Amino acid sequence: MKIYDSPIIIKQEFNKPIKTIWEAIIQINHMKQWFFESIPSFKPEVGFETQFDVNANGKIFTHLWKLTEVIDMEKITYKWRYDGFSGDSFVTFELNEVEDRTQLILTHQIVEPFPSNIPEFSRKSCSEGWDYFIRNSLKEYVESI
Repeated sequence: MKIYDSPIIIKQEFNKPIKTIWEAIIQINHMKQWFFESIPSFKPEVGFETQFDVNANGKIFTHLWKLTEVIDMEKITYKWRYDGFSGDSFVTFELNEVEDRTQLILTHQIVEPFPSNIPEFSRKSCSEGWDYFIRNSLKEYVESI
């Protein structure tokens, strides 16, 4: 993904209260169920950092996250990059109450381009990944709890 790419934005409504969605995106026991099971720890605190490996198509990508913004029950932003690769981005989860439902808006903004010769860093791959995580995995998970 490149800096000039527009941010990836995924919107999804859930028939659950904000508290349920918030807990699913900030509590490690929930995150391991729908997001990445290899996350070793997570604290919704500005400055918290974690790293973990993800195997994608036989390649290991070490995810490096640093939390840059946390507004309880509303918004959380990570600085998201990968060890050993150029590129930097911010991923934001925002929650809004819409009538009796919760709307999640995920925004992935590139601030330094990722290598263009790695398919997993393409806009298409990133967009499809977020679509899967938010519209399928998270949705199915929160509907089951």
